[in-house]
Order: sequence, then structure tokens, then C-alpha cells
Amino acid sequence: MSLPEILEIVPWSGPPTVVVTVPGSKSITNRALVLAALADGRTRLQSALWSDDTQVMVAALQQLGFSIQVEPDVGDAGNRHLTVQGKGGSVPSGGTTAAPTEIFVGLAGTAARFLAALLCVGSGVYRLHGGPPMHARPQAGLFVALRQLGYRVESEKDDDHLPALIYGDGTRVGASATVSTAESSQFASALILAAQTGGWQIDTEDDHPSPYVEMTRQQTATFPHNGGTLVVEPDASGGSYFWAADALPINGDGDLGLKGNIQVANWPTSGWQIDAEFTRYLPLPAHPVSRQQHLGDSIMTAMILAPLGRQSVLFTELARLRVQECERVQAMRVELGKCGAEIVEEGDTLRISPSALHGATIDTYDDHRMAMCFAILGLIVPGMRLRDPSCVAKTFPLFFHKLAAPPPHGLGVVLLDGAGKPWTPEQP
Repeated sequence: MSLPEILEIVPWSGPPTVVVTVPGSKSITNRALVLAALADGRTRLQSALWSDDTQVMVAALQQLGFSIQVEPDVGDAGNRHLTVQGKGGSVPSGGTTAAPTEIFVGLAGTAARFLAALLCVGSGVYRLHGGPPMHARPQAGLFVALRQLGYRVESEKDDDHLPALIYGDGTRVGASATVSTAESSQFASALILAAQTGGWQIDTEDDHPSPYVEMTRQQTATFPHNGGTLVVEPDASGGSYFWAADALPINGDGDLGLKGNIQVANWPTSGWQIDAEFTRYLPLPAHPVSRQQHLGDSIMTAMILAPLGRQSVLFTELARLRVQECERVQAMRVELGKCGAEIVEEGDTLRISPSALHGATIDTYDDHRMAMCFAILGLIVPGMRLRDPSCVAKTFPLFFHKLAAPPPHGLGVVLLDGAGKPWTPEQP
């Protein structure tokens, strides 16, 4: 049964005792797909995430001519085992200016940025495009750096957004460029991944090293470039919602510490995912929490908990949240405000104070993280209704299945459609 247009979360009577699994990391999966395509020999990616963003990446690489076999993962229906036949650094040729090879990236920022750099080391002309929201997302920092390296990248509207024509022109061994990551760390990650073939050097303008760029460097350094196997660890940002569920206050006491009822299996230990630090921020600290230094996307999960706590929490360095799937700073302020939260936006910060919350109909802005965050809030706030819950397909297609499934496979949460009828997920 597909998700309804509106989904209501019925508050639970209390948390179950359960160990839940979450699917593989999107960040690791899409980086690994690029590295595997550039590798020598065959690479097997075990427990890779199978969601809109990773399916778009697989389809784009297949469109280019890379062979990728897809097999079920019996351990988690949200994953697949992917076998990629690398081409030893060769990128299949594109078309001509009049008839470029079309590469579609949907709404996947990682696919758009990583493929833009990858296509430059090919030959011929490629047209990179996606859905309308993707065309509004920034690409300038990446396009400028690619031009510094000597590549021709032309935005169709001359505004450094997609759609864009990319003219493949081989390697740039010994070349260097400086990339701005002010709008997205994916710009630097894209250049680091493609440098395996391109041969260039990259510097960044960051005052603080981005945890996502460090993930890319570490994953690139340890990847089996001559073929082999990589096991994709679970997605820490996806797991943060279940840790947050465990931390929800009992009887309104404001205690946001972990209670020990809900656990996430195989919690990441590689050090690659900044969001694996999420449990260290429960209960939420008195000091400011930074999007650039402390948490990644799971900072939104922390924001959802903040009105339920005992003290105000200041969330800082949120600029990158403004240019992701939606303007997330504004979206969080507006939607938490609908629920009665005391929340103040000043510059690129949000201060959220303890508040008496009530239910509301939440706009999710076609943003998977908005839907998942407010679903967790609905576990203790009555009347929480989510518009367009199916947007979770971007990174966690079975999220609501996991909420609704009875223990030990899920949390056993009752979900209602817009007419107030129980929604029961089909077996994936």
C-alpha cells in the first residue's frame, strides 16, 4: 500500500523494547558507486542503500555505459548488493553539442555534483539535468573550480545552475583548483572523487574542515581501487530518528537522555559519518550545536527534540541548510512554530526554547528529513499530520514501514491516512 497524501502519527503509549535496523548510508553508497566505476576490476558494494538518490546514481552510471548488477539484500529490504564493473579510470564517451548524452539526476544533489566532475574526465558532450528543485540548487562553486582546471562547463541559463553542458576533455594531471564549499561540501567531494582519474589537486576555502569532505578523503584512501568488496555501514542520519524516539521525554519531564528502550543495530564506527556522533548530544547540551562542526543533517533531528527539553538550545552555522532540499532553516522555524514552539531565527542560527506543543498539519516541502523529523515528534504530540510523507523515498523509502511494523521489526506505531483510517504497510 503506497503512502497516503496525508499521514497522521498516533502517539504511542510508551516506547517498545526493540533493536531496529536502518538502511545503508546514502553518502557512502553514492561515493562508492563513483569510486567503483573508476576502479580496475569488479567491486561489490554490500548493503548499499536503495532509495531515490542511489537509484538515480545507478541509472546515470548505467546510462553512461557502466555495468552494475543489482541483487536483493535479505538483511534489509531497504538495501541492495551492487556489483560494479569498473573501467580503470575510463569514462565512456559522450555525444556532440547538437546531440549530447543526456544524464538525469532527479533530485539527488550527490549525483548531480559527483557526476559533473566525473563527466569532465570523459570525452564528448554530456547534458546534466534533473527535476525543477534540483535546477534551483547551487552549482557555482563546483563549476568555477572545474573551469579553473581547464574544463568547459556551460549552464543553459548562464547562471551556474543545471541544466548544464559538460565537455569531457580527459585528465588534468598536476593541475590544481580551489573550491568554495560555502554552499555545499559536495563540491569538494565531487572533485576529490574524480581526481582518482583526473589527477588534479584540490584546496578548499573552509575555515573548518567539513566532516563530509573528510569522509570523502577517508573513503577514497581506503577504497579497493583494484576491485574487491565494500560493506556499506548503516546510515547514521537515518538512525538518528530512532535514537531521538528513545530520548523522548516520559510524562513531560523534559529528560532528553537515552532511555535504553530503542537501539539501532550495527551503529557506525568507521568515523566517516559525522552523524554517528548524534547520541553524544543526548540530552541536548547547554553549549551551541553547530551544523558545520558537531552534527550533519541530524542537527534537524536535534531541533525537533529541543522544544521538549529543559533549557533553550542554540543551533549555529546553519547556512548550508538553506540551500538543500528546501530552505530548511525557514521550514523548521515555520513548522515548529505551527506546533507552538518558541523558536527565534537570527542570522544563520535558531534558538529553540522549551514549549508546550500541540498538533498541526505539517508541510514537508518535498524534504525527506522534514517528514521524518516531525513523524518522531508525533510519537508524543497528538494531532501531528504530515503532508506528502512519500518524500522519504529520497533516502529512507521504508521509514514509515519501520515505524508501523510491530516489534521486533519496528516500533508498532499506529498511522492514519487523511480520512482517519489506519494505514498498514505492505510487506516490502
